[in-house]
Amino acid sequence: MTNPSPPRKAPEPPWRTEGTPDEPPKPPSGGRRMRGGWWNLVLAALVVYLIANLVLSFFNEGDEPTISYTEFSKQVDAGNVSKIYAKGDAIQGQLKKARDNPEGDGTYTKFTTERPTFADDKLWADLTGHDVTVTAEPVVQHRSFLANLLIALAPMLILVVLWVFIARRMRGAMGGAGGMLGRKAPPKPVELEAGKPRTTFADVAGIDEVEGELSDVVDFLKNPGAYRRMGAKMPRGVLLTGPPGTGKTLLARAVAGEAGVPFFSASASEFIEMIVGVGASRVRELFAEARKVAPSIIFIDEIDTIGRARGGGSGMGGHDEREQTLNQILTEMDGFSGAEGVVVIAATNRADILDPALTRPGRFDRVVSVSPPDRDGREAILDIHTREIPLAPDVDLAQVARTTPGMTGAELANLANEAALLAVKRKQDRVTQANLSEALEKVQLGAERPLVMPEEERRRTAYHESGHALLGMLQPGADPVRKITIVPRGRALGVTLSTPDADKYAYTEEYLRGRIIGALGGMAAEQVVYDVITTGSESDLEQVTRIARGMVGRWGMSEQVGRLSALPGDAQQAYGLAAAPGTLNAIDDEMRRVVDECYDEAVRKLRDHRLQLDALAEALLANETLDEADAYRIAGITRLTKDGPEA
Repeated sequence: MTNPSPPRKAPEPPWRTEGTPDEPPKPPSGGRRMRGGWWNLVLAALVVYLIANLVLSFFNEGDEPTISYTEFSKQVDAGNVSKIYAKGDAIQGQLKKARDNPEGDGTYTKFTTERPTFADDKLWADLTGHDVTVTAEPVVQHRSFLANLLIALAPMLILVVLWVFIARRMRGAMGGAGGMLGRKAPPKPVELEAGKPRTTFADVAGIDEVEGELSDVVDFLKNPGAYRRMGAKMPRGVLLTGPPGTGKTLLARAVAGEAGVPFFSASASEFIEMIVGVGASRVRELFAEARKVAPSIIFIDEIDTIGRARGGGSGMGGHDEREQTLNQILTEMDGFSGAEGVVVIAATNRADILDPALTRPGRFDRVVSVSPPDRDGREAILDIHTREIPLAPDVDLAQVARTTPGMTGAELANLANEAALLAVKRKQDRVTQANLSEALEKVQLGAERPLVMPEEERRRTAYHESGHALLGMLQPGADPVRKITIVPRGRALGVTLSTPDADKYAYTEEYLRGRIIGALGGMAAEQVVYDVITTGSESDLEQVTRIARGMVGRWGMSEQVGRLSALPGDAQQAYGLAAAPGTLNAIDDEMRRVVDECYDEAVRKLRDHRLQLDALAEALLANETLDEADAYRIAGITRLTKDGPEA
């Protein structure tokens, strides 16, 4: 039998026990210390009070001076005393006009004096004769005991209030683990605006297969009893992987909204602080809050920030902040039980660098890949993001979906928003198909630049883009040319846009060679027409190098290198570390051979179709932009489709 777990408010021990006997409660041992603490507090308050009274009495004595009885008699005889108050032989009084103090500095109006016991004067007669009022209340009002006490404690209270204020400001600014650094407030569920519905699967489109994977989690959160009766256990964690913008965060919120449970959201970078131990403390707080309102969902975005594989030597002895935070997450996920009903959903773009302890069964044991949507999915996503946008009757979302292969949900949302912004800018009541087409050009090609080019450079740019387009039209299986323009956009002086009719998931060697030939078309056209090479082909050469490197070093499309993957998948990583020097030399030779063959073929085709190249260049110089139909018509080429020649 296990011991009952301690209440959440009590500090939890850094260990787990099972089967240990219950220990009798120990009597409190701090009684003597507490009594001593009270005596110290009383003694300190008494000392503060006495010191304050001494200081106050000093100031009180300076307010109304003590004069001699002789001076008092002179003022009475002079008729300058307005009223007095006597208690025994002590006399307090007030003058009608201020007089210089003969026994001190300055002047005085109120005073105190002492009547000698041996005095045998006619004081009452003198007072009555000079109309001096004898009052029953003191002329000089002294503060009460309570007022003196409050004044004495006021400086100390001000210091305490100031200290608390500074401590709270430092706690909010630094969010440390304890002491003056404090801790951040415990995480709260994501709050929605009043009356705003929660996100559900109806707000997610284009990734139906992922919804099927996550519907099991929703059903478990709704009906946990059915799973317990069958002895089934739901995955303790779900890892969503995929490119940025594919809707991983939206999916996590949709799961919580569909199940109707609290949703805790945090970015992994929020756990990391300069002070070691803060991240682990925040992880404990997050999981503790989620357990209090279970069933619930914890969503951790960009978990690769803290979930990288350990042992890389980046930490100091294995005790750096990132590793401690990761260890705490692993511990919390291992401590789940079926009755808690807390499901952890995490998202990352780099699942390949995660620590194996995260993805093992029992933690993130279900990995769901979220890929960019297909054509039907893009149409459904566009339909969702244009719900609140008034569309003109000519808008064809299916056509937009066909011309946006590879775009993610976030990019499609941005496309719809850009179209709406264009409509507002042009003072239109509805978004038209032209707005969507122009927004697509802006997203894919870049914004237009008001750049005035010399005529010779403008003509060379026209031939450069015509070379790209013509080779794209002539190459079998190449992507259709959608638009050609010599209007400067982004960093380019001209752009040729080619997109496939349908989504492609695997590429043949012939298709990739066609991509290389098309990318080299601009440089080949400049050599055929002008016999020069300019810097305008920089981005084309980067694309060619990337494709050729993949063909030879990763996809086994070279007889000399063979059917092996000799280079890492990350194109940004230096590829000299994954293969022997001889293999790298072979890859280099094969890349040059493939590119040289494609370039020779590009030059040959452009020379054979020089008249069509000139026609496209002249049309671009006249119109600056050619759409798909005009480009194929001017080149005199019939575009082939799956069903045959296009009408």
